[in-house]
Parts: sequence; C-alpha cells; structure tokens
Amino acid sequence: MLIVQVRRALEGSERRVARLVVAGVDYTIQSLCHGILLFLLPAYWASTTLTSRNAVFFLVLFGLVLLATFDPWYRAVVHPRPWVGGVFFFVCVFGALDVALPLVGVPPRWALMVSAWLAVMALVPALCLKQRWPWRRSVGISALVALVIAWVAYLERAWLPPVPLSLAHHVLAWNVGAIDSLEPTPSAIKAGDLRQRGLVAYTSVYAPAGLEQGIRHVWRRDREVVDVVSLSPVHGGRREGFRTFSRKTAFPDVVIGRWSVDVVTDSEQLIGRLRFRVIP
Repeated sequence: MLIVQVRRALEGSERRVARLVVAGVDYTIQSLCHGILLFLLPAYWASTTLTSRNAVFFLVLFGLVLLATFDPWYRAVVHPRPWVGGVFFFVCVFGALDVALPLVGVPPRWALMVSAWLAVMALVPALCLKQRWPWRRSVGISALVALVIAWVAYLERAWLPPVPLSLAHHVLAWNVGAIDSLEPTPSAIKAGDLRQRGLVAYTSVYAPAGLEQGIRHVWRRDREVVDVVSLSPVHGGRREGFRTFSRKTAFPDVVIGRWSVDVVTDSEQLIGRLRFRVIP
C-alpha cells in the first residue's frame, strides 16, 4: 500500500530523485520476490513428483527464480509488462502461505484455498494503482475474484504439490517378513512371481508437527486404477516420516504392464509415486 502511494506521487515526474526512488522501489520488490522464491524452492522440490502434473508448478517457480536472479532479464521482461510483476507477487504470496499455514496445523486442502484467496487480495494495491480505482471498489472486486481463484485452485489441486508434505522414504517389497527384514523387488517383476508372492508398498510420509492428514495408496496398471487403499492418517512431527503400508495379493486377470502406487492425500494431491513393471 505504501509503494502504491509512493508511485502515484512520483511516477511521471521529471525529477531525478523521483526516478531514483521509483527504481529503488522496483529493485526492492525484485529482491524480496527473489528471496521468497529461493526460500520456497526446496520445500516444493521435496513435495513435487516429477512424473506427475504437479511438476508444472515447480517448473514455474524455478523459472521465476531464474528470471529474478538476473537483473537484465528481469528489467527486460517484467518492467514493460506490469502483469508479469503481478504474477511474481501472486506466486510469492500464494507459495509462502501454502507452505506456512500447514506448519500451524491448517490442513493442506484449506491452506490451498486460503492461500489463493489471500494472494489475490494482496494484489488490491496494484489494482488501485493500475485502474485508478478507489480502495473500496478495488477490495470488493478483488474479494469476488479471489473466491473464484480459490475455488479453481481447489478444483485443480492435482497440479499443485502438497507442501509441506513429502515422501521421506519408500520401498516396494515382496509380501514376506516384516519391515525390518524387507526383500525389495526388482524394477521388472515376472507375472508368475507377482501372483505367487504379492507385494507390499511401504511409505514414510513427512509432515510438520501438529498436522494430521489422511492419505491413500492408489494402485494403477497402465494409468487405470486397480485398487484404492485408505491408510491411517499421517501424524506430523517425526523426522523419519510417518510409516504406512498397503499390501496387495489379489490381482486382475491381466497384470502385464506398467504399474504405479500413488501416495495421495484424501483431497487427491499426489505426495509421491512408486513405479514398477510386470513382464511375462
């Protein structure tokens, strides 16, 4: 809000001091965005599954980090296009809140919507500057748009990593023994061995202290769902992750193909994925 008032007073001025103040404000915003994005990058990297749709958001985050790192690129791309600066600001606010809110116990599905709503509302000063609207009108319109964006974010949540949840450890093993005496499977499993021995998917999910999150294992063959197993809710705070597993001994008539076990939240955000092939 302070920046909006400063720019309104100084933009268009021919005085050198005014131009320097505006340039300093722009550089401060760039530096803040760069710092926030660098802070967010490790958290989103840990929660992203590169073979899934949620990798797109991480790539956007990484691209914005690169753009903000090199001043000539930033000036050439962002300064002539104010809407790109709005994208920077929205992603920074949304990403920071999406990581931070679950740390104080807000379930990720609610954190997602609240973060999207607040990120849009944070753009109210920019809207006032761009459209020359009074504050009351800008807040009212932004609040309605924010509700739509929050709902869209929830509907398209599969495209977003479930920060700060992440897969701390995972292993696919034969259905024998206990977790302390695992016999991991090869990446290519013979169909006869699969039917005879069965499989167990062991996963350890990291979550922050105080957070309780329901999860599932979704077994797929060639991207088609074969089985969905609801597991005990993850209780956060364990450094090694909260251990869960699902066992599968009954398989369909056709088992040859590419299989995966997706670890998803109860709101269908992908935490991680185990993959294997079944051969004749």
